[in-house]
Amino acid sequence: MTASATSLAGQRQGVGRIGEAVQDAITIVWRNVLGLARTPQLMVFSTIQPVIFVLMFVYVFGVIPTGVEGLPYKDFLMPGIYAQTVVFGSVGTAIGLASDMQSGLLERFRSLPMARSAVLVGRTGADLARNVFVVILMAAVGFAVGARYHTNLLEYIAGLGLLLLFGYSFSWIFAAVGLTVRDPESAQAVAFPVMAPLVFASSAFVPVNSMPGWLQVWAENQPVSVTISAIRALHVGPATIPNGDSTLVITMKAVAWAVVILAVFAPMAVRRYRKAV
Repeated sequence: MTASATSLAGQRQGVGRIGEAVQDAITIVWRNVLGLARTPQLMVFSTIQPVIFVLMFVYVFGVIPTGVEGLPYKDFLMPGIYAQTVVFGSVGTAIGLASDMQSGLLERFRSLPMARSAVLVGRTGADLARNVFVVILMAAVGFAVGARYHTNLLEYIAGLGLLLLFGYSFSWIFAAVGLTVRDPESAQAVAFPVMAPLVFASSAFVPVNSMPGWLQVWAENQPVSVTISAIRALHVGPATIPNGDSTLVITMKAVAWAVVILAVFAPMAVRRYRKAV
């Protein structure tokens, strides 16, 4: 055994299997965060594009009625932009895992004495870290263009926390996608048909009651809309909830959606990972 390997074994001794898995996951998270920082085009996608969306929707569609008297469109819009940003950003999970598979990196990880879970947890954890940065940036841009919250600071922060939970659950959807298609270009192509009906047929940009009746059923109850409604209720008040739920009820529904997505797609991604490597 080499000196470095002996040192590593000494560092890990006594922490237990769970402790070792946590250490491995943190290492892979850091590796992926560094990869994001060293890839300018990914950082541009994560920062510039959301800012453009805010500016475009605020100043081009700012006259759209919100359905709530006295509520400016920019205050109505920001929760939808938040959700759109984390959903679009989760595609990076699929592209990153597909790239790692194509390069043979996942096979190298499998040959190392590390927890199998660390690869997937590390990738989704890095995407969560990226979402924290992007959400802070988006909040700053929103305040810069005049958007404000109408509740209290605790509820505002809770809304952002809910957004990060939802973005993390979506990362597992695209982890399964990336491990299934095994090709970065295909992963990107598959992502749009998944995202489009969730983001654009939602309450992100216009009130649900302004849509055709047949579309309202989908737009009101699908996970992106439910999460947006919960964030909107936490940020500007329950008057924006389309079906009249309380803030607590719609928040619990949003949390339930995130938990269901994790319960379904995390095991699916793990199975795909075991078969892939």
